[in-house]
Amino acid sequence: MTTNAKRTIAAVRADLAAKRVSARELVADSYARIERDNPRLNAFLALSPERAYAQADRIDQMVARGEELPPLAGLPLAVKDVLATRGIPTTCGSRILENYRPPYDATCIERLEQAGAVVLGKTNCDEFAMGSSNENSAYGPVRNPVAPDRVPGGSSGGSAAAVAGGLAVAALGTDTGGSVRQPGALCGIPALMPTYGRVSRYGLIAFASSLDRVGPLTASVADAAALLGVIAGHDPCDATSAAVPVPDYLAELGKPVAGLRIGIPREYFGEGMDAGVRERVDAAIAQLEKLGCRRVELEMPHTDYAIATYYLIATAEASSNLARYDGVRYGLRTPADSLAEMYRKTRGTGFGAEVKRRIMLGTYALSAGYYEAYYLKAQKVRSLIARDFQQAFEKADLIVTPTSPVTAFRLGERTADPLAMYLADIYTVTGSLAGVPGISVPCGNTSEGLPVGLQIFGPHFGEARVLRLAHAFEQASAAVA
Repeated sequence: MTTNAKRTIAAVRADLAAKRVSARELVADSYARIERDNPRLNAFLALSPERAYAQADRIDQMVARGEELPPLAGLPLAVKDVLATRGIPTTCGSRILENYRPPYDATCIERLEQAGAVVLGKTNCDEFAMGSSNENSAYGPVRNPVAPDRVPGGSSGGSAAAVAGGLAVAALGTDTGGSVRQPGALCGIPALMPTYGRVSRYGLIAFASSLDRVGPLTASVADAAALLGVIAGHDPCDATSAAVPVPDYLAELGKPVAGLRIGIPREYFGEGMDAGVRERVDAAIAQLEKLGCRRVELEMPHTDYAIATYYLIATAEASSNLARYDGVRYGLRTPADSLAEMYRKTRGTGFGAEVKRRIMLGTYALSAGYYEAYYLKAQKVRSLIARDFQQAFEKADLIVTPTSPVTAFRLGERTADPLAMYLADIYTVTGSLAGVPGISVPCGNTSEGLPVGLQIFGPHFGEARVLRLAHAFEQASAAVA
């Protein structure tokens, strides 16, 4: 029986159908690996064995009856702890939701279980998905399976570590400014951010509502395509969910990439990028050219304003979204002599330093006298960044960049410098602001053995094209290795 680290969705389904393994055995193997490795990685915060074994037994009964198996049959799946799961702790990595157990499932969880996936449990993350290193969780940092003295990236670091460490075959994360793609890059696995509106946000506990997206972290690009095919599509429970037809992403993977125009924006290759990252990304672009892609030089002039724009809009929306955590309706309540004092003590005790920092930044940006100078101006610049992408896709079919300017840094290395931490997202926040899809796919390791990610952006609802190029690159890279 292969380990989770070497399994793919197709292999799991084939093994089940051939009765080489049972779904119950897959779950037991996953929990054995979690028991062994999670104390070191801290990737999982809560497990759901009763639910997992019940789902596994349903799959095994289907096998016994000779029924056709659903597309994700028996898939051991990890879920970021910002997605609502009925009866399973959903904390957002925060003390303020320490004992919260939702009475419902997020739409994406419902769809995955209907497709046969098995939810193993909830993964650690930066508190309320606010962070680039997974060091902001109230329940301790996650460690990178590739280099345990280093961060896995954030905020979906637990999901990335679970897949890269072989604790789960696939995972769900969320991406607001890079929180799926960046940990995928730092842990050396594919990680996909779909178009805004492609996947329902119903049941996703909000950080920044106009930016948050649910996406898969997987062992292969084909697995990312398979997961996206299940969770994508319109949902009447989410007003921002787009009624756009969902293609067969797996069928699209085999189409040729020769002739595709790949845009290389000069703004993504300036100062601040590690030499090792540049070397691997340049080699990856050369590999794409060998596959027949045509390089197109681009200028995206508003890229330099993306970090400032993102950290105004995202914090403003966070300030609004997190106002609901007041100790009155659900979550933590710290007793006090007055209502105002109870609010202050509850939020002071329940929220960590990074969440407080962002609430204060956002509240300031929205306050009287500053709204037009900061938040409104940021929204205008966001439109300019989106226009950069629109104009770029008139010249290129896809845009190729580094995912992160740096490889996984050491735990504690940037915690005292919020600006340095925020700059880790410099190549990912642009696509977030524009609403376009993007994937990070591994493009080799540096001389230190640390993974580097290649980022591929596509036009709105162009996930099929993004996945096709990522898959072709992945296959070519495997052939070279």
